[in-house]
Parts: sequence; C-alpha cells; structure tokens
Amino acid sequence: MASKFVRSTRKKSEQNRKKPNLRVKKGDTVKVIAGKDKGAEGKIIKVLREEERVIVEGVNRIKKHTKVVDQGGRSGNTGGIITTEAPIHVSNVMLVEGDGVTKVGYKRVDVTKRRPDGSEYSSTRSVRISRKTGKEI
Repeated sequence: MASKFVRSTRKKSEQNRKKPNLRVKKGDTVKVIAGKDKGAEGKIIKVLREEERVIVEGVNRIKKHTKVVDQGGRSGNTGGIITTEAPIHVSNVMLVEGDGVTKVGYKRVDVTKRRPDGSEYSSTRSVRISRKTGKEI
C-alpha cells in the first residue's frame, strides 16, 4: 500500500521563502554604489527577482564569444565577440531621484475605485516614496 504522505523534493527553507522586495523597477535610474563601476549611473533594463539582481544600462559590461550558427539563408548568426551588460546585485545600486540618491519607502494612500456597475468606493493602495524628500516616486 502506498503512503498517503508525499515527500516534496524541495527543502523546507525554499518552500517557505518569500520573494524578495527589491524596491527598484525596470526603467528606474540608479547609481552604482559598490564594485568596479562605482559611481556610474544608468537605467534598469531588466530585474531578475529570484536572483536578487538587476541589469543596468552601460554598467558591468562583459565580452561574450559567440559561435557561428549556420541555419541557412539570412537567419544564420555570425560569430564574434559581443559586448553586453551582466547582472549586478541589487544591494550595489541605489535609486537616483532629483539631485542625488535616495532610499525607497512605502506609504498607503487613499484612492477612489470604481466597480463594474459604476458605483465608487474608497480604498488604499501602496506607493513608493523617496525617504529623502517624502515625495512619491
């Protein structure tokens, strides 16, 4: 007779781990505060949430060697060396807002929402704010 308890292949710590709140989004302008590109500013191209990393435009550039892929016609990829951005850890960047860098905070604000039938009701939503100025980002 088969056991009615099925053992999971993942560890308990992986199952219970919450997704990290990175506080930065795609399109934000950030400044690198640590590493070989310290002081560089750029826009976030992509956020890799599971790895807690971001790809920033013009920062942490690496050279990648690619093979020639011959698939016939014009779709074949020519080989060579491609320069591209590599991900950096989110703790090494800070959001740029106004004239300098700032920490990101959250605040609940009251908003009026509309139901599908047309009636309105009040609710709250979370917005990102600058810890330095207190203004909404």
